[in-house]
Amino acid sequence: MNYFKLILKNPFRNKTRSLLAIIGIAIGIATIVALGLITASLEDSTETTLKDGSAEITATKIGSSLSSSSGNLNESYVEELSKIDGVEKTAGMLESNVIDTSKNSDSSRYGFSLYGAKKDDLSIVGISNVNGSIFNEDENELIVGKNLADEENYTIGDKIDVYGNEFKITGIYETGSIFYDSAMYTSLSKLQNLTDNEDKISSISIKIKKDANLTTVNDKIKNEYNDTLNTITTEEMAQTIDDTLDMINSATTAIEALAIIIGGLGVINTMMMTVFERTREIGVLKSVGWTKKRILAMIMGESIVLTIISGIIGSILGVLAVFILFKVNGDNMTLIFNINIFIKAFIVALSVGIIGGLYPAIKASRLSPTEALRYE
Repeated sequence: MNYFKLILKNPFRNKTRSLLAIIGIAIGIATIVALGLITASLEDSTETTLKDGSAEITATKIGSSLSSSSGNLNESYVEELSKIDGVEKTAGMLESNVIDTSKNSDSSRYGFSLYGAKKDDLSIVGISNVNGSIFNEDENELIVGKNLADEENYTIGDKIDVYGNEFKITGIYETGSIFYDSAMYTSLSKLQNLTDNEDKISSISIKIKKDANLTTVNDKIKNEYNDTLNTITTEEMAQTIDDTLDMINSATTAIEALAIIIGGLGVINTMMMTVFERTREIGVLKSVGWTKKRILAMIMGESIVLTIISGIIGSILGVLAVFILFKVNGDNMTLIFNINIFIKAFIVALSVGIIGGLYPAIKASRLSPTEALRYE
């Protein structure tokens, strides 16, 4: 057997011990990969959601949130805000949480967000390409986001129960945003009538002119409607999401450090036991001419083999965990595979192998051949 085959074979002489070491390291690597994939997917979704073409400012009534489903704003604000200097277009949106009673008991989702909007205002949320046709504002019709359609197997022509009324799906749209593509849109006036919100809306989407300054326009709205309206810009949304992602990255960094420490201790224990069990063997190797460097390289190589295998298994487990999580929770984010995530995972694995194998390797290389041969 040549030198490299020996390094590949030796770690698995004691399969149970090696398996436990691999599992311990793999769990840490899997966590790093899973958190990295979730962060990358969130970043991609954020960029898509805040892309050019959609509204830069969203206005709601003071005291309410962006997810408010009540019609607590007078529709007259839409026209008023459109007259502010720097504003290109405004659109009123009414959000309602609807339970589709036509779905059977096996459905994974019974409720969904249904937005009321005028046909000409759909572009403000990025809806431009629709497979099928946009709803007729005078009919009981709606369009469905692609993510929701895929999740619930909705197709064009299907009927959905909306407050006891049968609505027909006329089209399926895709914006690239998990928020918009997991909802439905229908006529604003229809939804207002069905929810007893005549001339009422939940929020106002505001698109500014190309040459206008976002902060300046936002400040004008705040100053003029400081007692009634609350606004949030895409920059503020992005900052909020960035803060969340920073927290995830901090958690990932902490887990990386723990993986190196705990995994390193596990490798030290495994390799030290290996060295003790092979003391006579190492004595024989040194007596036939193996140098300290060659012994050290062999033990270090065995340690790195263990951690590389752990890195491969951990990466696979991490991907599977995120994939299952997205499926079980009905998350419609696109899973982003960033090569840097896997490079980082393998750097951590190599670090564990080097740190964990260094002391046992030095210990083995310093064994006296005569003492090692006498070892029982």
